[in-house]
Amino acid sequence: MVRFKQFLPRSIFGRSLLIVLTPMIILQVVLAIVFYERHWETVTRHLTNAVAGDISTLIWMMNSYAAEDEGSLVFRIGRIHLGVEARFHPDAKLPDPLPEAGSSRVDRLLGQGLDQRVRRPFVIDTEAPDDTALISVELQDGVLDVYVPMRRMESRTTEIFVFWMIGTSLVLSAIAAYFVRQQIRPIRRLATAADDFGKGIVDTEFKPSGAREVRQAAQAFVSMRERIQRQIEQRTLMLAGVSHDLRTPLTRMKLELALLKDSEGSKSLKSDIEDMEHMIEVYLAFARGEGQEQAQTIDLAPILRDVAHDASQDVEVSINGDLGLMGRPNALKRCLTNLVDNACRYGYTIEIVADRAEIGPGQFLTIMIDDDGPGIEEDQHEEAFQPFVRLDSSRDPNRGGGGLGLTIARDIARSHGGDLILDASPAGGLRARIILPV
Repeated sequence: MVRFKQFLPRSIFGRSLLIVLTPMIILQVVLAIVFYERHWETVTRHLTNAVAGDISTLIWMMNSYAAEDEGSLVFRIGRIHLGVEARFHPDAKLPDPLPEAGSSRVDRLLGQGLDQRVRRPFVIDTEAPDDTALISVELQDGVLDVYVPMRRMESRTTEIFVFWMIGTSLVLSAIAAYFVRQQIRPIRRLATAADDFGKGIVDTEFKPSGAREVRQAAQAFVSMRERIQRQIEQRTLMLAGVSHDLRTPLTRMKLELALLKDSEGSKSLKSDIEDMEHMIEVYLAFARGEGQEQAQTIDLAPILRDVAHDASQDVEVSINGDLGLMGRPNALKRCLTNLVDNACRYGYTIEIVADRAEIGPGQFLTIMIDDDGPGIEEDQHEEAFQPFVRLDSSRDPNRGGGGLGLTIARDIARSHGGDLILDASPAGGLRARIILPV
């Protein structure tokens, strides 16, 4: 079953324009029907009755004056004053039975007028050459042929009215489209600002505008954006203080250990301190994020090559097409580094494939990182993104990290308006696929 919604415009501009134009079109159609059924009928009847009256006048003059040829006084009067050409055929008769009249409006109304005024047998031919109508009337002593221009029986106001309707409809449609577009523009700006903010881009030029409801929505977005920015700044300041407070006692402990003689206990304690420092770095990096970095136009290709070069083992990189986009280079490098380090930790053969593709209505960059490690079960893919979660049953626990690599990577991808998806790799391990909008 076909749904009506399938035929509706998808954009708010199209739907608003449809709401404005539909009543106008219906009104124009109703006016056209009323005009054709009432006005055109009335005007055509008056015109055909006038022609029937002229023919009746010619017949009356012929009965009053002897007329045998077209140069007679009666025919000259008809030509000059009535605008018709007349010819008389003595002793002629109309065919019996009379041919049926045409079905046009002019045929019908002219026939009614002749019935009322002439009251003699007649034949109407509105398809005569030179855009004229031939009316043949049978008199007592012959047949009178009267040639009448069709323009005398057809109203020109009909064409004028049609052109007027079409012209006014086009003008009104253009005006409506202009004003609807002006009302839609603030909504589009709001959508663009919200989308940019989701990618980490803050449009400082954006200001609420438009209708009251649109301004309210835009102001609510601006307030929400400011609250989020304040929370990020407060979290960053707090974590900077926490980092300082934790590093100070750890540094003091390292100095005290350096003064002690080497022993099994001191070595073990030194290793524990190094692990604590590493854990603090990882946790602070996760909580801090890359909120202070500004988005810019970048090329992801050199970043991919740098990440592959800095990896702990050989990484094969394949780049197809242009990898330019708007993003935060340090954050994206960190995202890719986490994924490559994760692949190197569990696999031996790592491959990166990056290309540009169309997904739905837009273009996206896709980066796939494959390894040949043990992989992750499909039902645990979402769980792998949880902070501090290590899937030791699926991965080698001796090679595990802090449990934040995938979490940070997906947060960075999503902050750019994209996503990170896990899947089974053709190489037998895990495939991490990053999708970023261009």
